[in-house]
Amino acid sequence: MGRLDGKVCVITGAGGGMGREAAIVFTREGAKVCAADVDGTLAEETVALCSGDAFAVRANVADEDDVRAMFTATADRFGGIDVLYNNAGISPADDASVLDTTVEAWQRVQDVNAKGVFLCCKHGIPYLLERGGGSVINVASFVAILGAATSQVSYTASKGAVLAMSRELAVQFARKGVRVNALCPGPVETPLLLAIYGGDPEAFARRQVHWPTGRLGTPREIVNAALFLASDESSFVNGAAFTVDGGLTAAYVTPE
Repeated sequence: MGRLDGKVCVITGAGGGMGREAAIVFTREGAKVCAADVDGTLAEETVALCSGDAFAVRANVADEDDVRAMFTATADRFGGIDVLYNNAGISPADDASVLDTTVEAWQRVQDVNAKGVFLCCKHGIPYLLERGGGSVINVASFVAILGAATSQVSYTASKGAVLAMSRELAVQFARKGVRVNALCPGPVETPLLLAIYGGDPEAFARRQVHWPTGRLGTPREIVNAALFLASDESSFVNGAAFTVDGGLTAAYVTPE
């Protein structure tokens, strides 16, 4: 038996990175998966890698009509929804200090990272309520807990919003059987992060010195935590900032 047998999961940002890994792992564990991404071709590629029942949806999480359609398609295909894995997010290169970030850059990040989670919860949680409960996993970040002088203020603010929103929803829906947790990854080896720092060894080294493990996490290490939160094994985990960061948020002085 798989750890997610009988569960229907909607995974956003499933075209690559942690979202793609989640779709692969969740189907292997018995889930039926909607792999959603703003790039429909990448979503289809993810589905081709899945060993179980999955289908692709092109959806921009910042577009309310797209979000509604994504959930309708999933419920029509599988008969309901049990798990929301709100993973889609962006961190563009023009996200910098509050002194340098434009209003347009700020808004673009909020639309995807914060508004996108809001819309997925707004239109997804009713499907969980119809099933008598379920699990919502909102991807925040360790930067929702720690500050950094190497600022990416739009991203940081958006992930702080996801964390606060998750706590409120966790309290609101707990007695209706819906658990809501914020998954807070540390730096992870994804195309998004590698695109930002891969061409700048100095910037990478500036951050690496603060990592207790001295390395990036892998997508699978984050997805393992999401798998726990999606499963019934986490039935008493609610409203948590579920941090998977190799000890980064615990660090004061790290090994040399």
